[in-house]
Amino acid sequence: MPPGGGGPMKDCEYSQISTHSSSPMESPHKKKKIAARRKWEVFPGRNKFFCNGRIMMARQTGVFYLTLVLILVTSGLFFAFDCPYLAVKITPAIPVVGGILFFFVMGTLLRTSFSDPGVLPRATPDEAADLERQIDIANGTSSGGYRPPPRTKEVIINGQTVKLKYCFTCKIFRPPRASHCSLCDNCVERFDHHCPWVGNCVGKRNYRFFYMFILSLSFLTVFIFAFVITHVILRSQQTGFLNALKDSPATVLEAVVCFFSVWSIVGLSGFHTYLISSNQTTNEDIKGSWSNKRGKENYNPYSYGNIFTNCCVALCGPISPSLIDRRGYIQPDTPQPATPSNGIAAYGATQSQSDMCDQDQCIQSTKFVLQAAATPLLQSEPSLTSDELHLPGKPGLGTPCASLTLGQPTPPSSMPNLTAEAALTDILPLKEEHVGHQFLTPEEAPSPPRLLAGSPLAHSRTMHVLGLASQDSLHEDSVRGLVKLSSV
Repeated sequence: MPPGGGGPMKDCEYSQISTHSSSPMESPHKKKKIAARRKWEVFPGRNKFFCNGRIMMARQTGVFYLTLVLILVTSGLFFAFDCPYLAVKITPAIPVVGGILFFFVMGTLLRTSFSDPGVLPRATPDEAADLERQIDIANGTSSGGYRPPPRTKEVIINGQTVKLKYCFTCKIFRPPRASHCSLCDNCVERFDHHCPWVGNCVGKRNYRFFYMFILSLSFLTVFIFAFVITHVILRSQQTGFLNALKDSPATVLEAVVCFFSVWSIVGLSGFHTYLISSNQTTNEDIKGSWSNKRGKENYNPYSYGNIFTNCCVALCGPISPSLIDRRGYIQPDTPQPATPSNGIAAYGATQSQSDMCDQDQCIQSTKFVLQAAATPLLQSEPSLTSDELHLPGKPGLGTPCASLTLGQPTPPSSMPNLTAEAALTDILPLKEEHVGHQFLTPEEAPSPPRLLAGSPLAHSRTMHVLGLASQDSLHEDSVRGLVKLSSV
C-alpha cells in the first residue's frame, strides 16, 4: 500500500468493542445483586411496622389515635387553663405532679403499643412437614377406616393436665397459655387479649406496661377530675357557679370527659389487679379455665399461692427477648443466572447454540475436504498411473475405453450414484440429527471389487478415486467404465 493511505483501507473505520456486553464466551452465570431485606418486610402476620421494624403495631390503629387525642387534649387543657389558677390559689406542686403522671402515662402507652407482645414464629415448611409426620406416627393406622390425626397434646404442669392445641395457621403446637389472635393473625405467648385502645395485642412481653398504663391513667384521670372540680368550686365562691362555668369553658369540657371515662378506666385497673394477684390472664378468666365449677381438683397451676409473689413475678420479672427477630436480615436465596443482553435467555440456550455451531463448522469442514478432493489434482500430489493400477487382463486408467462412448452412458442398476451429493449424503449425517460425526476409515471406503481390496495402495488412493469420480462428466464416465470392467 503506498504511503499516504489509499485504496480500500482509506474508508475503513474502527469501532470500539464494548467490554460490558455479555456474550456466551463471558461468564454466563452473572449473580444478581439482591438487596438485603429484613424479616419485618415479609412478616406473615397482619401487623404494621415503622422505623425500620423498631415499632410494631396492629393494623387497626384508629382507636389508638383516639386514645392519644383524648389524653393529649384533656391534659393540655388542664395544664393550660386550670394549673395556673390552682398553682396560685393552692400549691405549685399540682402542675408538677400532673406532669409526672402525664409523662408516665404516655411512656407506658407507647411502650405497650409499639412493642412485640410475644408473637411466636411460624413453622417453616420443613418443620411443618416433620410435625405432620410425627402426628401421623403418633396416631398410627386404624383398620376401621380413615381417622383424622389428633391435634392436641397433654402436658403436666404442677400436677395439672394442660392441653396444647395445634394452630393450623402457624403450623405449631401452641405452648401453654398461648392463643392465636384473629385480628393480628399471630400466636401470642401468654395471650391476655387484643386491646384496640392501645392498638396492639397484650401478651407476655408487654402486659406489665399495659397494666402500668391503665393504672397510671386511672390516677391521672382521677387527679384531673378532682382538681377541675376544685377549680370550679373556688371560682363559684367568688363569681357564682354560672359565671364560673362561663369564665372557664375548657374546665367544663375536662370535667365531662373525665367523668365518663374514669369509671371504665378505674374498673379495668381493678380487674387486672385481681388477675395479677391470682396469676391469670383475661383469656383464661373469660373461658373459666381454672374455675372450681369444672371440678374440685381443677386449680390454677401457674399461681404461686401468694399474692405478693404473683405481683412480683408479673411486674418485676425478667422480660423475655423477642422470638421473631423482626429486624434481622433474611438469608439470600441461591443466585439465579442473569439474562444476557444479546438476547440469549440462559446458559442452557447458549450451550446448545454453541453445540450447533460446532456441528455446522464440522460439516462445513468436511464439505471443504470433499470439495478439495473433487478438484483437479495438483502436480505436486501423487497420482495414479496406468502402471500402478494395471493388472493382467484388465485395462489401466490411461487406456481408452473402447466399449464406452463419451455421451450419457446408462450406469448399471447395481451401482450406486457416485456423484458428489450422493457421497456427501452417504458420509455425512443429517444436520437435524444431533449425533456424533462419523467419518469413513480407509478400510470402510468403497472400492471396486477385486481391484484395491487388500492391497496397500487402497489405504492411500481411495480419496483420489472418489475425487476422480466427481471432477466432471468425463471423469465420471471414465470411472464408471473402469468399475464396470472391473466387475465383469
